[in-house]
Amino acid sequence: MTALDGLTVLDFSRFLPGAYFGWLAGDMGAEVIRIEHPRELAKAAAMFGTGENEDAEILRRARPTYNRNKRSLLLNPGHPEAAPVLHALVERADVLLEDYRPGVMAAMGLGYDALSAINPRLIYCSVSFTGQTGPLAGRAGHDPAALALSGALSRLGGTPEPTLPGAQVADVLAGAHASIAVLAALQARSASGRGQHVDVAMTDAAMPLLMVALGRAEDPAAIGFPDGAWHPKGGLWRCGDGAWLCTTDMEPRYWARFCEAVGRPDYAARQFDIAAHPAMREDLAALFASHPRAHWLGLLEAADTQAMPVLTAGEALNHPHAEARGMHVRLPTSAGSVAQIGTPFHLSANPPVAHRPAPLPGADNDTILAELGFDVAALEAAGVFSSRQGADR
Repeated sequence: MTALDGLTVLDFSRFLPGAYFGWLAGDMGAEVIRIEHPRELAKAAAMFGTGENEDAEILRRARPTYNRNKRSLLLNPGHPEAAPVLHALVERADVLLEDYRPGVMAAMGLGYDALSAINPRLIYCSVSFTGQTGPLAGRAGHDPAALALSGALSRLGGTPEPTLPGAQVADVLAGAHASIAVLAALQARSASGRGQHVDVAMTDAAMPLLMVALGRAEDPAAIGFPDGAWHPKGGLWRCGDGAWLCTTDMEPRYWARFCEAVGRPDYAARQFDIAAHPAMREDLAALFASHPRAHWLGLLEAADTQAMPVLTAGEALNHPHAEARGMHVRLPTSAGSVAQIGTPFHLSANPPVAHRPAPLPGADNDTILAELGFDVAALEAAGVFSSRQGADR
C-alpha cells in the first residue's frame, strides 16, 4: 500500500509552485489528473518552444520532475460543455490545485465556493504570487519578484548588492508550503468531514528565509544587505585546479579542526577577532589556490570538518551519495531516458510508486472520460478540447 493510496488530485497548475504537491502526491501513490488547458499550452510553446519532432516533444514533456506520475486530460475549463466533465471530476476529488491569478478560476465557474458546493470535502489549494487577500492580491509575478517582496532577496547574495539566484527558491518554497498546508487540511477534514480553501502566496512562503536573521537582531529595521565581509564560519574557496570548495565550520570546535587541518592552528583563537579577518581570508584564499580540490577534501574529511565540493547539477546527480539515496532518477520514455530528481524524503513503510513520465497533452483523455461515462467524440465535436471557445481569461 502506498502512503496516499485512494487520494485523487485535480491539478490545474501551470508552473512549479502549483505543480509541486501533485508531484509528491503522485510519487506517493495518489491518482493525479493534470487538467491541461490548450490556451496555456500555446502560451508555454510561445515562451519555451516545442520539440522539433514527436520524439523531441516526448522528451521535452518528460524532463520536468514535477510533472511525473500524472495523467493528462486536455480540456478547455472555460468551455461551457466542459462543465459537466469538471463537475464529475470534482465530485470524486479530494484535492484541487490551481495557480491562476485570483479570480480567474471563479470566472470559469471553478472557484472555491462553486466547487465546494459540489463536493464539501474538497481541499482547494490556490497558489499565487501574493495570495488571495491583501492590498497586492491579484498582482502577477514570478520567483525573483517574490523573493524581492518577501525581503529574502536582500539576504541571498551575501554581498551589499542583491543578486538573482540561479535556482527557483520561492517556487520550491511555495510548493513545499502548499504541500504541508494540503496535508494539514486533509488531517483536519478527517475530524470535521469538510474541506477548505488553502491560500498559499509565494511571497509568504519565501519569508521564512528571514527567520535566522530576525532571530539574531534586536531591531528588524537594522537588518540590511549582507556586508560581504568574510567571517570565520566557513566560505567558498577556489582551489588550485579551478574547482570550488565550500566549508561551514562555524562552531568553535569545527573551526579549530579546520585551522589545524589546513596548517593554520593559530587562527583557531582568532575566530572572533574581526580586525584580523581580512588578512586571514586573503591568506586562506591563497592557501587553497595552491593545491587541487581533492587534496583539500582529503585533509578536511580526515579531520572531520564540514567541507563539501561545490558541484554542478550533473555532478550532484551522479554523486555516489545522491545515487545511494535514490535522488537520481533515470526515467525511460519511448524516445529515450530523461534525468530527474528523486522523491526528497523516505518513508520506511511506504516507498514511492514506480515513476511514469509526463505524457503528451491529452494522452489520457479517452481513458479518463470513459471512466466518467462521457462521449469523447461528442465533446470533441463541441470544441471542448480547443482554446477557441469559452469565457475564461
